[in-house]
Amino acid sequence: MQTLHVPLGDRSYPIHIGGGLLSRPELILPHLAQKRVMIVTNTTVAPLYLAPLKAMLEAAGVTVAQVILPDGEVHKNWETLNLVFDALLTQRAERKTTLIALGGGVVGDMTGFAAASYQRGVPFIQIPTTLLSQVDSSVGGKTGINHPLGKNMIGAFYQPKAVLADTATLKTLPARELSAGLAEVIKYGLIRDAEFLAWLEANMDRLRALDSAAIAHAIYRSCEIKAQVVGQDEREGGIRAILNLGHTFGHAIETGMGYGNWLHGEAVAAGMVMAVQTSQRMGWIAEGDVARTRALIRAAGLPDVAPDLGVDRYLEYMGHDKKVEGGRMRFVLLKRLGEAAITAEVPPEVLNAVLSAPR
Repeated sequence: MQTLHVPLGDRSYPIHIGGGLLSRPELILPHLAQKRVMIVTNTTVAPLYLAPLKAMLEAAGVTVAQVILPDGEVHKNWETLNLVFDALLTQRAERKTTLIALGGGVVGDMTGFAAASYQRGVPFIQIPTTLLSQVDSSVGGKTGINHPLGKNMIGAFYQPKAVLADTATLKTLPARELSAGLAEVIKYGLIRDAEFLAWLEANMDRLRALDSAAIAHAIYRSCEIKAQVVGQDEREGGIRAILNLGHTFGHAIETGMGYGNWLHGEAVAAGMVMAVQTSQRMGWIAEGDVARTRALIRAAGLPDVAPDLGVDRYLEYMGHDKKVEGGRMRFVLLKRLGEAAITAEVPPEVLNAVLSAPR
């Protein structure tokens, strides 16, 4: 097991990474305000990991309740969130009852939002079971739900007490979901670490084959980069926005195609290609950098071509992006591979050229 910390003063917390963490109660028990928890999971993850996690906690004297949500991005909404509140109220959960998110990014985001809201804040722990959630959504305290007009537009910044990334859970992950997680791993190399990017190019086959050492390194380095950035800018007032490379375009793809039709990582991958194409048209990076990015994305089993929503629909959905400031869209682009920059100075003709490029 490897452990790193998100440095946020009295709200700092550990990220534990390794195999078999779901059988280690000592990683959870110190973070419980009382020996009472509610596990939030979904219909896909519950048959795999709910019973052993529940048995482990009960053996340690913890009272365990549960709520099982429908699976999928399409269910990341108020109606599903209310199932969590219904369960908490039915079980008479208290302010010291800890929520445990057992699942991927949707479960983690919704559990965190429920924790931030129920009785104005109860503790929660993240146990991410997908690669995407282990390297990205479980770390940093972003929680929320989707709205028909925009992804993740309703939510809160609310930090977990701990994150347990059990790499053994990736063995049950479908290949498409694994690739979706690799999109966020690639993002970290593009925005912050050219050496890590080169390592990904050399080791993508090992990652897709779930080589344990390669996966552990990719998760650790991804979480390390995110922890460093979040520690500097918890609420995305500045540098944290670089973690959204490809997301302005990607969220438009997810919304425009209908939630769940493109996985988040797939949309981000295509969005990152659009971001590097924008960077190249701005004269910041070379055409060869675009080709290199696309090759790595394809090697990860991800789409490097965005769907054709039409320029107007792209602009409509992108206008709801959380980085919009003073009515102007801000973009995360690349000054070079391994160095991101945030700008609102993208000429309309450049943006239109990227959005209308042949598919």
